[in-house]
Amino acid sequence: MSSLRRFAPPFVSLLLAASACGPGARPEVSAAPQPPAASASASGHHPLVHRFEKADEWVSVFDDPARDAWQRPSEVVARMQIADGSTVADLGTGTGYFVPYLSRAVGERGHVLALDIEPDMVRYVKERAAREKLANVEARVVPLDGPGLEAASVDRVLVADTWHHIPERGAYVKKLRDALRAGGAVFVVDYTLESKMGPPKQHRLAPEQVVAELEAGGLKAEILKEDLPEQYVVRGAR
Repeated sequence: MSSLRRFAPPFVSLLLAASACGPGARPEVSAAPQPPAASASASGHHPLVHRFEKADEWVSVFDDPARDAWQRPSEVVARMQIADGSTVADLGTGTGYFVPYLSRAVGERGHVLALDIEPDMVRYVKERAAREKLANVEARVVPLDGPGLEAASVDRVLVADTWHHIPERGAYVKKLRDALRAGGAVFVVDYTLESKMGPPKQHRLAPEQVVAELEAGGLKAEILKEDLPEQYVVRGAR
C-alpha cells in the first residue's frame, strides 16, 4: 500500500520484499531510472519497487494542483458510488491526495482508512486530517503483502496509480475480496498503455489484464466508462 505512487523519485530503492506498493500510487516519469528486477508477478510482469519514505519531500509533487487536470479525483470518487456512512480504504494513500474527496463522500457517519506501507506518509496524513478537520479519517501503516484489513470491514477500496506495483496480485486480490462487505467493490485506477505519463511501458497493465486478475481472485470485474485523459478505471465487485 504504498506510496508507491505517482512520480518516480530522483532516487529509487528496492523494496526488499518485492512489496505490494500499496494500493494508491504515484505517476512515475517514464525516464526514471529502473530498479533491479524483483520477483515477477503471476502475470509475468516485474513490479516497480520504489520507496517514498519522506512525505515532506513529496507533498509538492503528489499534491501538485496540476494533477487534478488528469487525475480528476472528483470524477473518480463519483464513479465509486460511495453511500453516506460507508467505510472506504485508500490503499497507497501517500500524502492523502484522495483523502479529502473520500472524506466528503462517506459523510460524518462514514470512515476513511488511509493506508500506506511508509510510516512517514501515514504520519503526514494523520497531521493533514487534523489540520483539515477530517474527523472521519484514520491513517494506518500496513504490511507489504496485504491491506491489513479485517474480514468484511470495508465497502469500497480505492487503488489509485499503484496496481502495477504489486508483485503478487493474485494473492493480494483474495485479501481485498475477503475485506469487502457484501456489495463491496475495489476500484483500480491506473495508466493506459498509451498514456503520456506513468511508469515505463513494460510495467503498464492493460485494463483487460486487471479485469482478469480481479476475476481470478474471486471478484466480478469490468472496465468502467469514464473520461480520464491518461487512465482507466476497473471495478471488481464482491
